[in-house]
Amino acid sequence: MFPVDAFRETLEKVVRIFERFGIRFHLTGGIASVYYGEPRLTQDIDIVIDNAQVAAELDSFLRSLSESDFIHDSHSVRIAVAEQGMFQLLDSVESLKLDIYARELIPGELDRSVSQEVFEDERLPMASCADVAASKLVWISKGSHKSRRDLRQIFRVASEEDRQFLEQLTEQLGLGPLLAEVLAESDEIS
Repeated sequence: MFPVDAFRETLEKVVRIFERFGIRFHLTGGIASVYYGEPRLTQDIDIVIDNAQVAAELDSFLRSLSESDFIHDSHSVRIAVAEQGMFQLLDSVESLKLDIYARELIPGELDRSVSQEVFEDERLPMASCADVAASKLVWISKGSHKSRRDLRQIFRVASEEDRQFLEQLTEQLGLGPLLAEVLAESDEIS
């Protein structure tokens, strides 16, 4: 497991780059699962970025990455932005990997970002509780077993408002029956 300071340093570096180009982003994935659910190990940082904003500044964005501590493949970044996919950055100082999603998995999720205190006295945009849970459900539909427990833990602590919005999102995504199935599962080892 990486020390908290490594996560903080890496996030500060990438946030400075996003802010330089006015790229909207938010944290998602394991960090958001830990924030909204229960502590667990995570060894990378998942970030959703606004595809249109990075596409508009792509050459300058790539130059900025080349001048930073982030190891990356410019060709892969270009393809990910063009195809609204995912690219990776590796912080050469902290040896921490970032998965950057150049698209929203849940429609409108960047508009629902919530400022959360991720580190003491440091707030960053994070996917909303309902969007994190809905994205876990999408990953479950693609075969992720780790996301099943994450979803149940997030749902348990979610507000009634977040639960209701999650149910609306899952109906829109056609994943209502899968949500019911996952929530009915036990966390106990049989």
